[in-house]
Formats: sequence, C-alpha cells, structure tokens
Amino acid sequence: MRVLTKDEFKIEKMRFFEAIVKGVIFIYPTDTIYGIGCDATNSDAVKKIRDLKKRPKNPFSVIAPSREWIEENCIVEGNAKDWLDKLPGPYTLILRLKNKGSVAPEVIPDTDCIGVRIPNHWFSAVVRMLDTPIVTTSVNEAGKRFMTSIEDMDPDMQPFIDFMIDEGEKQGRPSDVIHLTGEDVLIRDRQSDKNFDDLKKI
Repeated sequence: MRVLTKDEFKIEKMRFFEAIVKGVIFIYPTDTIYGIGCDATNSDAVKKIRDLKKRPKNPFSVIAPSREWIEENCIVEGNAKDWLDKLPGPYTLILRLKNKGSVAPEVIPDTDCIGVRIPNHWFSAVVRMLDTPIVTTSVNEAGKRFMTSIEDMDPDMQPFIDFMIDEGEKQGRPSDVIHLTGEDVLIRDRQSDKNFDDLKKI
C-alpha cells in the first residue's frame, strides 16, 4: 500500500484516476472520518470491498460527483430538496434510486435506495473530476471501530489497499444518516445510539 499526502496525490492525480477506473481499492479522507472506496460502477471492485468488510448484503453509500448527479439519478422531492441544499456537509442522504445503471448492482443489493454524500472536503473535488460515484464506507470490518488514522488501520485489510491519502488523525465521526424515502424525515445521529427519530424531535 502506497501512502500519499494530499500534495503527492494531486501531483500524480491522473495516474491515480486511471487506477481507480481500473478497479483499485483505496482509502481517502473526508470531512468526517477516513473512507474506503472504489469506483462505484465497477462490480468487481465493489465485491472486493464487501469481502474486506465482511458485509455481504447491507447497502453502501457513495460520494456523488455533484448535486446534479444526485438529481439526475435519484428521486429528489419534498423534504429531500431542502436536505440537498445542505450539501456539501456531514450528511448521508438516503434516497430512492431512479437510474439503476448509475452504480453497480453490488452497491445496493436487494434495495432501490442509496445513500449519497458530498463531503465538505477537498476530496469531493476529486470525485467531481473523476465524474463517477465513489463507494464511501468506514475502514473497518462490520461491527468493529472505524479507522481515524493510519496507525489504527486493520492490518488484515492493508494488503488489499492500493493506496491511501493520509491526512493525519481525523477527529470527526461518521456522517448523520438522513432517510428521505418516506413521508417523514428520519435521522440517525451516528454520535449516539439513538434509533431513527422524526426530524422535528431532533
């Protein structure tokens, strides 16, 4: 696994863009915590992340290239329009996917809903330049603590990672999950162990 700074990544970005399109797995910083990702349209790459996380079925979220991508590929109506205006930010919006071909089927098995993010972070500009959604999920096996620095990376994962953009220790927490697929807005505050609550009660 090659470890890069932000500046090193930007200098060689075209090389890494080509590698991402070919299906490599990589770790990147966001406005919350580190994510492990790949090209979300590449079925083989998504399967590799599922194997690493030991997460066979639960849907993954993606970092969207833009708000326009979200509007083009997801159903955005009612309260969802207001939440879309909050992006970029530390939120994962759960929406119904209207263009099933916009991500590999392995991203959201057994559902027509997808989580979309646009982090308030320079890495979002990278995804915009790639013009393809990137899988975004925490760097850990299902049920284990998420990674906040390279020092606490799961050693079993490391051999399968092509590169990591290291930004030092992240002091954030996973993004709040906003469910926007029904009449009511449901929020999961990832900092607590709350169940989903109506937005008006948060």
